[in-house]
Formats: sequence, structure tokens, C-alpha cells
Amino acid sequence: MDKRILGGDLEVSGLGLGCMGFSHAYGEPVDEATGIDAIRYAYDIGYRFFDTAECYGPYENEELVGKALNGRKDAVIATKFGVTLKGVTPTPDSRPEVIRKSVEGSLKRLGVEAIDLYYQHRPDPKVEPETVAQVMKELAAEGKILHWGISEASQEYIERADAIFHVTAIQNRYSMMWRDYESYFPMLEKRKIGFVAFSPLANGLLSRAYDASSTFDPKSNYRASMPQYAPGAYEENRKLFSLLDDLASSHNTTPAVVSLAWMMAKKDYIVPIPGTRKKERMLENARASELKLSSQDVAAIDEALSSMTMSAVFGGHK
Repeated sequence: MDKRILGGDLEVSGLGLGCMGFSHAYGEPVDEATGIDAIRYAYDIGYRFFDTAECYGPYENEELVGKALNGRKDAVIATKFGVTLKGVTPTPDSRPEVIRKSVEGSLKRLGVEAIDLYYQHRPDPKVEPETVAQVMKELAAEGKILHWGISEASQEYIERADAIFHVTAIQNRYSMMWRDYESYFPMLEKRKIGFVAFSPLANGLLSRAYDASSTFDPKSNYRASMPQYAPGAYEENRKLFSLLDDLASSHNTTPAVVSLAWMMAKKDYIVPIPGTRKKERMLENARASELKLSSQDVAAIDEALSSMTMSAVFGGHK
């Protein structure tokens, strides 16, 4: 798999693996042996960038990733702090003393001496970005983290944080159904900040693995309440599905591969991290690293996307 550089000096695989779904949000958690086997399979076929978080589980996902990647020194692990789960409600908390407690727990669960990429999971309105960045600077000086990033923050927040300690990457929602963060591109390029794209397949919808008859258990699968899977949404997205199917056919590949290759062709600092539990999906998604779309291809896709109506999408609709 091709390599990409985030933030000037962090080398990762061109695609990463979002590991949340093994423990959280997309059905009942898998058993440990199954999860370890799947993550190691991803490593064996070329993935070198793995994403987790303290609150996934909570805690279980970090432990799973740590056990799966134990001894694999070239695996880059990203985890996150700053969100606590009270029931199912995420609550931001980035007080310095909470961050310091979180980093110690994550280091232990992951079984590493330093965290490769440590994200603030969501900004905390009660804590200034300069305060968070200063803690990150101190943790880096102490050798506990190597790089840091921010997820789902405003441009102003990112710039203020980056002025204190360089932000290696942002992690934001990005897909053919939610492109608003493209407005960040000039700022990211100016500051040499990478863009790690989560939900690059719109929570699986763009893989075309689901249709209007698909159902999900509301107790364990967040898709049950996502607007792109709501009654009527499939019909609203018919033009989008037709575009994906046509593109996949013309490039002799799958809709998922086209969706991922499209964003990778946009900028060389974009790294999608599709999440899946299935080995066949990991292998399929990895092929996006091989599909090189031209600038003309990307422009044509952008024009088509801009001209069509779509359903709302989870986390992106206003």
C-alpha cells in the first residue's frame, strides 16, 4: 500500500483502519480473538495506520488494538482523549488533569511507550485550545506522545492550537455526502496539517452493501437512527447510487473503492480510515490505494455531486 505523510513527518499507510466497530456502535462487539485476528489481517495486507479512542467501549477497543498490534513496531496507532460517555451521550472534557489521566490509561491499554498520534476527540467549550495545545506540547516533551491532532474543530480553533504546538492532523467527517470541510484545505496546506477522513463511506452507505430493505438493531447499531438509512432516504440518494455504480463499472472496481480513491486523489495529505470488521472489506478498501483517478475524473465527480440532491447524512446534516 502507498504511504502518505501527515503534518510534515508522520508516515502512515495511504488508508487506515477505523477500529471502533469491533467494540462499539456497529452491532454487538466481536469477541477478542476475532477482533485480534481481523486487525492482524489488516496489518498483513498493508495497513499501517490504526484508529481507536479511549471512549470506544469504553476502553475495550484500545485494549483490543494494543493486543493485536503488539510487537509490530511500524504500526502507527492513533487514539483520542477528551470525550466521556455518560450512557450514550458524549460529553467533552479536556481539562489538563483529565488529559493527563487519559494519556496514562491509553499508554497502558495500548501497551506502548508513546502514542503515535493523540487526538482531542472533540473540542471542549470550557477549555481554550491554547490550554490543550500546551498540555500536548508537555506530553511530547515527556515522550508520552509523538504527534497530536484535533477532531471536528473549527478553523479558528485549529489555528489557535497550532500556534502553540504544531497540529499534525485533523480528523473530520468527509465523504461524497459531506464535503463541507473542503473549505479547510487552504488552511491545512498553509500550516502543513494532514486530513484524516472518518466515515469516508458515509457509515457504509457508499459501499452499496445496503439497500432500502436493510434493517439494523437499534440497541447495538447506530445505523438504525442515521438519516441516510431512514425510510425514503434510499430513494433520495438514487442519483448518487447511480453515479457510484457507473464509476465503479467504468473503472472495473467497486463503489467503495471509487469513493475512497476520489478523496485520495484530491490531496496527498488526505488519509481515509474506513472502519470494518470484515476481512473482505479490508481487502476491497485497500484497492483504493491502487486506483489513480485523474484531476479531470475528480472534477467531473465533484460537478456531478454538486448538482444532485441527497438525503441528510449522520453527523453532517445541519
